[in-house]
Amino acid sequence: MNKKAFNIIICTLACSLVLSGFLLCILLSKETYSDSERRELTSFPEVSVSSLLTGRFMDSFEDYAVDNFPFRDTFRSIKAYFSYYALGQKDNNKIYVHDGYIASMDYPYNKESVDYAASRFGYIYEKYLKDSQVYLSIIPDKNVFLAKEAGVLYFDSAKLVKYMKEAMPYAEYIDIFPTLSIEDYYKTDSHWKQERIEDTAEVLAGGLGTKLSGNRTAVGSSLPFYGVYYGQAALRLEADSITYLTSPAIEKMTAFDGQNSKDIPVYDTDRLNGRDPYETFLSGPLSLVSLENPEADTDRELIIFRDSFTSAIAPLLAEGYRKVTLADIRYINPDYVCSMLDFRNKDVLFLYSTAILNNSETIK
Repeated sequence: MNKKAFNIIICTLACSLVLSGFLLCILLSKETYSDSERRELTSFPEVSVSSLLTGRFMDSFEDYAVDNFPFRDTFRSIKAYFSYYALGQKDNNKIYVHDGYIASMDYPYNKESVDYAASRFGYIYEKYLKDSQVYLSIIPDKNVFLAKEAGVLYFDSAKLVKYMKEAMPYAEYIDIFPTLSIEDYYKTDSHWKQERIEDTAEVLAGGLGTKLSGNRTAVGSSLPFYGVYYGQAALRLEADSITYLTSPAIEKMTAFDGQNSKDIPVYDTDRLNGRDPYETFLSGPLSLVSLENPEADTDRELIIFRDSFTSAIAPLLAEGYRKVTLADIRYINPDYVCSMLDFRNKDVLFLYSTAILNNSETIK
């Protein structure tokens, strides 16, 4: 084969590939949501004279093209396997796998972010909580137990805890780090397993000066749970499963969604087959939720400023209170939510993970 014929064949193949890709982009149906990555996909950008002249259209179109490329998930998996196993990289886009656990690198320590979180909590205290008993507890991210052994970059969580304790002298600190290990977390998700944190709940309850009724039974689901890191890793790994704990007290509890003004189940088992089965616990990311325990032998109430980890531990803590209210100021302005709450004679707990504190831009 002469050189000219070879060049023609190469050019023909290249043009065929480009044309095939173009036709597939046009003809294949477009998804609006990525189940594997748990996020909305970029939609086609609006075409206007202004967007074309300023370059905004092409910037947005590039994001759209990346999100809607044919067989995108397949190519993501190929890249992930090549990065991990062919190149021997420790992580792929800050997602790493060690001993069957998937985690997201959280580095470096972001003092400005931690300071911002502390300042928002301080604002709430100064305006609303001066007559309340205030507590602080910090939930370690998976990286605390996994990153060093995996050989990836991580920050010293003790530094973050020390800073928060000093920045919140009005709050009594409850240390739950010693109660936890990597086995207490889902392998494919960021959260802890409820069936593994009974001792953590007991330590928190002891620090709050209350007792839990216990006598719990574990109820497991046979449905697979692919956590938030599973899709980001783009690797074929073993799925987790959701197990929740019930007890005579929990079975009689009632839950109310203050965001949408409706009753909700403590455990929404319909969500076990949904996009995020972790939302089984108190119906997921809601700004204001309350739990009432008619079986409580006390009239004490607890208000928790929280992130998503608290959804799983709140039913256990509610065994020791007449009422527990969860406020998530990542989704609602603290002044608005605080105006709906009565803090008099209430225990108040700030319960946040190291990951949220080190990346606190979502806190309002």
